[in-house]
Parts: sequence; structure tokens; C-alpha cells
Amino acid sequence: MPPAPYERVIAEIRRRIARGDWPPGHQIPSRTELARELAISPASVRRAMASLRRTGELDGSARARLFVAHAPAVRTLLDPDAEWPYPTGDGATGSCRATSDLAERLGVPAGTRLSWRRTECLDPDYRPSHLVTAWWAGARPRGWERCEAEAALDHLRLDEADQLGLVAGVPTWRVTRTRFGVDGRAVETADLVLPTDRWRLRLR
Repeated sequence: MPPAPYERVIAEIRRRIARGDWPPGHQIPSRTELARELAISPASVRRAMASLRRTGELDGSARARLFVAHAPAVRTLLDPDAEWPYPTGDGATGSCRATSDLAERLGVPAGTRLSWRRTECLDPDYRPSHLVTAWWAGARPRGWERCEAEAALDHLRLDEADQLGLVAGVPTWRVTRTRFGVDGRAVETADLVLPTDRWRLRLR
């Protein structure tokens, strides 16, 4: 059985990358241009590009021109409480009501008003590495006594994927980190979102 149209697009893109026509960082033609060149429907090209973003072979957001991906730097998380030593990118702040999960983590009633901040952590070459989203009640703590962390395998949500230049559903480590003050009460909790193609965890 002949390959589906989108599979032909995938094969052609991979062939050009392997041949060196499109090196890492190269901006590939638009969906419309590729559809015209390959005589394939734009829908098939779109499906092919989504698949290649999912496998990490192409970088960029779904609504913009895509680039041939560099091989991601694979890091090992040793200390979830350590400060990120490299640049940070786009961030966001806001407030929300505590969900039952956040309320349990912070030891506050559900519905409590929380502040939050999301930080995009970048590699030294300014490519996205991971996301950290923190929540706290009242003033953000400047210090803490200890932290606890748990890790689980999860999948990128749509907003996270857009910020990391990946697609929703890509496997990721989700590390929940909660910081405690000297009195033993939780002062801040955070989600560290670490795509599995870029991160390993070391248990201690």
C-alpha cells in the first residue's frame, strides 16, 4: 500500500535534512509553498509538520514558520530547588483562586486568592529548556527552610507546548516542588515542566 500523503511529506522533509539541504536552524518553506511544490494538500503538509514537531525534528509554534531543530541539550535534574543559572525568556504573572490541588499543597482553603508567576527557562543558546510556574498566598516568600518535591510522567498542555515550541501531548516530567518556612508551613508551591527529550531525573 502506498504511503499516505502526509507520510510522503515527512519522508521528503527528513530526506532534505539528512542530505544537509536544511541544516539545524534552517527555516523551512511555508505550508502553502510545500503543498504547491509537492503537489499535496495543505492539510497533509500541516499534519506532517505537526508530526515532526511532536518528534522534536522541527521547532516553532503551530501558527508560525518552522525551523529544523537542533539536537536538544539533555540535562539531569539533581536539585529541584536550585536556581536556574542560565537566561530566562518570556514570563507571565497573575492571580487565581486555589484549586483543591493547590490548596492541599499550600495548606490553605480552596478558593483562596493566590498569586502566580510562570518563568520560561532557556539554555545558554537561548532555546527553551523548561517552564516553572509558582503559586503563593500573600507576599511571595524571600526565604524558606526546606523543600519537598515529587515527580510524575505527564504530557504537555496546550499553553505549555506553545511556550516551549512543542506540541501538546509530548511526554514531560512534571515535578511538583513545595517550599516550607521555619514554622513548617508551606510558603510556595511550583510545577517544573521538563520535556523528557531534554531532561533526565536522578533519584537520591
